[in-house]
Amino acid sequence: MPRTFAGVACLLAFASFSQAQYDPPPPFPPDAETMKQIMTKQEELKAAFEKLPKDLKADIRADVEIYLKAAEWIVRHGEFYTKDSAKQTLTVLDAGLARTKAAMEGKTPWRDVRNKPITRGYYSMVDGSVQPFSVTIPESYGRGDKTWRLDLVLHGRDSSISEVKYIAGWENAKPAAKENDFILIQAFGRGNNAFRWAGEKDLWECRTAYYIGEFRATENKFLDPSRVVVRGFSMGGAGTWHMGLHHPLRFAAMGPGAGFTNTRAYIKGFPKVLPDYIEKCLHIYDAVDYAENAFNIPVVAYSGENDPQKTAADNIEQALKGFELPLRFTHLVAPGLKHEMPREWQVKAEELFVKYAGQTRAYPDHVRFVTYTTKFGDFGLGRVMALDEHYGKAVIDAKANGGSPMITTTNIAVFDLNQRILQPTTKTVTIDGQVVNVALPPGEKEFSGLGPVFIKENGKTWKLHDQNSWSKLLQASPRKFFNRQGPIDDAFDDPFTVTVPSGEGWYPEVTKFAAADAKRFGYEWDRYFRGALPTTNLIEHSIRHNPNSVLFGDPGSNPEIAKVLEQLPITWTKEKLVMNGVSYEPKTHVPVLIYPRKGLPGYIVLNSGHTFKEADLKGTNALLYPRLGDWAVLKLAPTEKDPNATEVVAAGLFDENWQFPKK
Repeated sequence: MPRTFAGVACLLAFASFSQAQYDPPPPFPPDAETMKQIMTKQEELKAAFEKLPKDLKADIRADVEIYLKAAEWIVRHGEFYTKDSAKQTLTVLDAGLARTKAAMEGKTPWRDVRNKPITRGYYSMVDGSVQPFSVTIPESYGRGDKTWRLDLVLHGRDSSISEVKYIAGWENAKPAAKENDFILIQAFGRGNNAFRWAGEKDLWECRTAYYIGEFRATENKFLDPSRVVVRGFSMGGAGTWHMGLHHPLRFAAMGPGAGFTNTRAYIKGFPKVLPDYIEKCLHIYDAVDYAENAFNIPVVAYSGENDPQKTAADNIEQALKGFELPLRFTHLVAPGLKHEMPREWQVKAEELFVKYAGQTRAYPDHVRFVTYTTKFGDFGLGRVMALDEHYGKAVIDAKANGGSPMITTTNIAVFDLNQRILQPTTKTVTIDGQVVNVALPPGEKEFSGLGPVFIKENGKTWKLHDQNSWSKLLQASPRKFFNRQGPIDDAFDDPFTVTVPSGEGWYPEVTKFAAADAKRFGYEWDRYFRGALPTTNLIEHSIRHNPNSVLFGDPGSNPEIAKVLEQLPITWTKEKLVMNGVSYEPKTHVPVLIYPRKGLPGYIVLNSGHTFKEADLKGTNALLYPRLGDWAVLKLAPTEKDPNATEVVAAGLFDENWQFPKK
């Protein structure tokens, strides 16, 4: 349900353009007899699945359950968007029954299929849901000593996408006329989110799931983890720009086709001015801001000459004008073509992928890495652990320098180094012109995998620490750091549990809002992120199994909020709500925030799911950026049309120490 921005006239345009829709086509509901067949087979598959041995390996169980999940979700959300949807659902159920029977007999014949896309499944660490991905293994895979490249392919937007459509497409696929010279993983990405948030996590998880399955079968000896190519077209191109430029050292090459790289440039009518906390958060996913990371990764971009989405690559090229370091950047432009990538251009791109990812890749001696947030802090030779100021441009330039690393930084407060740049003979590291002694302690033969931590003290002097002392500093005083920096939406990329109101609360208006907003988030997560919302009333369960606790209500309606209230930088009683030094009437105002849990991993989140809403999820994927920063105060503003409407009366970002910024 929409939240309005109070008192900001320039955002009226924002409210109008954000309603642009990419609705799915009208459904073709199955007739009564066909629906009866679907439900009968669904119950049959569910009963068979529940009889599988309890000790069956999770990766095999997921390969089976994904067929059941697909049938359940298409029925739940009425996603019969084509005339073939019902038939496809029956096909998926039959295939699931066949897999279940084979698994019951201790067999996995689908894993022996070669040169044809095969559906696999994995259990997501984010919400425990089972998610699909597709794998195509070359005919000659596993023969001889050859090691193989792996291509991670991101799909384009499909308004009629569902697990059934996705799986049925692979079930009906014919063997390739000529085998690929690489392993091909085609990610589902939890639907149409441009591979952001949990959609991004899907890419890492499906790749890991494949590695785990292959490790059990072959000890991984045929896989070359240094030769991973990420590529995609349209929405998949946008995801590729994002993945490749945010994580440049994780891939041997990237192949974005079309897509978008700049929110403001892509969305027509985008406001010229947004609140500061939203404006800063655009730096999280705007790939153009990370263009200079092309220094670290070969880029094989593709555009049709007459495709409006050619702007995606043009924006990157413009951002790189004047960049002085050498680049491996190719922009293939197809004359006269619009939004398409014919086979002949795929072949041209493949020739370059072979060039860049043809052999095992050694880590470079020189990395220059740009980020705006510690969410994207992995620079291959170490991690950017903390910034001087989030959402400002941060740069780390690291050169191996023959075992005596030389590093320069901008806007970086803490970083660590790993074995890729440190050697047993390393005695010093030079940081911003300062020489820091890093000689190994007596008896130590090498640095640990995580390596030493360098902390900038008093804004200028670099000091050597180890991982333990850095952890103690974090426990003593909260700080935004690697993968724990907010904003609110960041909580839903890692395991989380939602706790809903369990009582009447201090004020019925607040309890009603919190319960309804939790329900809204549950629906949006289920439909658009393809998983049941993990809900519990026990925060102990959340702490034990999931790092992020998402709590809806007030301390009266949700006792778990009362338990953690002293950890939060707010005052909240029945009589008074104080945030950022301002008092609000608790009967009509609701606090929203993300905050690190004291002494334990993960976040505490109050009264929020994703800060973008269903209208944004149904619109262009570029709309999936944060709307509330790290904290906000919502005023209840019910209307006849929307009884759960609110106004944002205050919002912002915490400083680097998770405190309200000084006024």
